[in-house]
Amino acid sequence: MDLGLTGRRALVCAASKGLGKGCALALAREGVAVTITARGAEALEAAAEEIRRATGVQVTVVAGDITTEAGREAALAACPDPDILVNNAGGPPPGDFREWDREAWIKALDGNMLTPIFLTRSVVDGMASRGFGRIVNITSSAVKAPIPELGLSNGARAGLTGFIAGLARQVAGKGVTINGLLPGSFDTDRLRGGINAAAGRSGEDAEAVADRRRAGIPARRFGQPDEFGAACAFLCSVHAGYITGQNLLIDGGAFPGTL
Repeated sequence: MDLGLTGRRALVCAASKGLGKGCALALAREGVAVTITARGAEALEAAAEEIRRATGVQVTVVAGDITTEAGREAALAACPDPDILVNNAGGPPPGDFREWDREAWIKALDGNMLTPIFLTRSVVDGMASRGFGRIVNITSSAVKAPIPELGLSNGARAGLTGFIAGLARQVAGKGVTINGLLPGSFDTDRLRGGINAAAGRSGEDAEAVADRRRAGIPARRFGQPDEFGAACAFLCSVHAGYITGQNLLIDGGAFPGTL
């Protein structure tokens, strides 16, 4: 299927690895010139080179922290009028809410709620004036089914989801869609780090922990970043113009609800 994206421009955040990289690669395969951001310059450049070799498209690299004003300014200077914005940032750490002070909450909100809102504010009117725009927010399956130890993430991402629900309807008539992608367990460094940490606490072998987690997913496996990226690319396509204000759960069937 031709997604109708050739020649478009995208800004993809936190794209040096994992789900962000999967989205950037999928968009590049559709002929989209991508600007990718991440804090680690070396990993970011390696990802950019991989995408260039695989697709032949222009890839611009902006190393910096997208959760800061300076990081956002640098990213938008490199890609000032994107047709596509993929918001993404690493989630806050797990823990007990009794131990989180105001600073911990503000940091979580800055990374997983306010940064996507600020970036959206910077680009959405330009998209509307040009008659085409796609904004995809990578959040978490926790938006549908909160994870007790991830309270910081639950709160911040749910706040973003609520805000977007209203905004998406305001710009839908101008050719701009805004949707959320809610990943479950994907085979990324973050997932593997959590598995290794759990194994360290329990004394189990890490692969045994991974096997138990896979067994709890109806698909009996972890998701792959490439298939997540493919879903993102479709939401950005010309074929998805009638999909907005939605939250697509991609979790291998782990969420047991009907809606």
